[in-house]
Amino acid sequence: MKSFFRLIFRFILLCFLGLVTLAIARAILFSSRQIAVEPLPTDVAPDSAAIRLSEALQIPSLAGSDSLVFSRLDSLLRLHFPLAFNQLQVERIGSGSLLLKWPGRQAKLNPVLFMGHLDVVPADSAHWTHPPFSGTIADGFIWGRGAIDDKMSVWAMLESIELLIGEDYYPDRTLYLAFGHDEESQGKEGAKKISQWLSDRDVHLDFVLDEGSFVISDALAGLDVPLAAVAVSEKGFVSFTLRIDQEEGGHASMPPSYTAVGEMAHALERIREHPFPATLSGVTGQFFDYIGPEMNGFNRFVLANRWLFAPLLIHRLSADPAANAIIRTTAAPTLIQGGIRDNVLPLQVDATVNVRILPGETIASAQAYLEKIIDNPAIKITIADSNYGGDPPPASSTEAFGFQVLQKTIGEIFPEAVVAPSISAGYTDSRHYREVTDQIYRFSPILLSKEDLKGMHGVNERISEDNFLRMIRFYRQLIRNACQ
Repeated sequence: MKSFFRLIFRFILLCFLGLVTLAIARAILFSSRQIAVEPLPTDVAPDSAAIRLSEALQIPSLAGSDSLVFSRLDSLLRLHFPLAFNQLQVERIGSGSLLLKWPGRQAKLNPVLFMGHLDVVPADSAHWTHPPFSGTIADGFIWGRGAIDDKMSVWAMLESIELLIGEDYYPDRTLYLAFGHDEESQGKEGAKKISQWLSDRDVHLDFVLDEGSFVISDALAGLDVPLAAVAVSEKGFVSFTLRIDQEEGGHASMPPSYTAVGEMAHALERIREHPFPATLSGVTGQFFDYIGPEMNGFNRFVLANRWLFAPLLIHRLSADPAANAIIRTTAAPTLIQGGIRDNVLPLQVDATVNVRILPGETIASAQAYLEKIIDNPAIKITIADSNYGGDPPPASSTEAFGFQVLQKTIGEIFPEAVVAPSISAGYTDSRHYREVTDQIYRFSPILLSKEDLKGMHGVNERISEDNFLRMIRFYRQLIRNACQ
């Protein structure tokens, strides 16, 4: 019998040693996906560019503003960039969107399209260091709503084209610039109509670049360099209405065991307690394949062996809201309504839950999951707005020209950064272009900290002057790399 147990022990020990050997081997062979490029010198961007962006931020082009506001922006663009508006073909689409075309010399090359948007969200000036529509230049920053979402993209692209025209550059590949005026309110009159304009003329784009991820300086524990996340997909979007109706209400002084408010509160707590399942595959897996080899010892070992450490990794990532968003579908209660007086039990309670859907899942599967975990037939779940939202798009390829040219350009302008494919948690206008391209990427060439990101749709939105000048250099080089 002892010999039998020795044999079992040796077998277990052999399996353990084999497992350890395999894990170490995978970590050693976990090779870098970064490419070697020569950094470009920090020149060519004009100092006066900050003043021009400042003037743009002073126009409160709120989503839903009338056409006169966007006409002011249109006039400002033409004033700031006379070479671009003289040499490029310009189409005004809808009440405020623009499509610019820079024809290339080689018609056989599919064109590319860079996107930005002119509209901004409202801003309460109460807690701003400088008024949100002042365009103040102070302390090395340009302050104002739209400074990082997203007027800076529009102005940086056109600054770069103005420079290139001045250098007598002419593209081989046709370049389109699409500037929507209603991105913050679904993009149906801007990006959607621009895409339809292209489709009607049988334009097929090699790739589209929209706003999205940034270069983040403190992105992940264990990654000592900035992370340039290029979103190759984005989450789907849907808001569900949860509704409970009861036949009897009554006086709040004599409440029954179950009330409409209580049942809804329990349902929302069930959603919090039972998050959607996490995954480390798909684009999420690609993300870890790119960043893992660049991380320090133990983190590299764990990411090289996700098959072994998946529970530990998911537990750690789930604790960080930004990291949690790339490993699972998320559900956030955002609105709740019910009741008419403080002493009357309501007959009906509604709650709105905003769901951001991970690629590989759908609106239908998200609804089925919520129904399963709430497990209350009295609560009905319906889509809040069938005209807004959609399933996540298919992921664009990291092997395609678009990703490769972005990775190269990022390396030239942000040599300190690690490039990785990722998922955008936001819902961008790029979704409207699926009919005219197979490859869509989302990346804004700005170096930010997590603290800086709070300004987007928040208080004290700003961009450093250095960042804005680097954006101009980025787009200038991207055009050279993509349109040569």
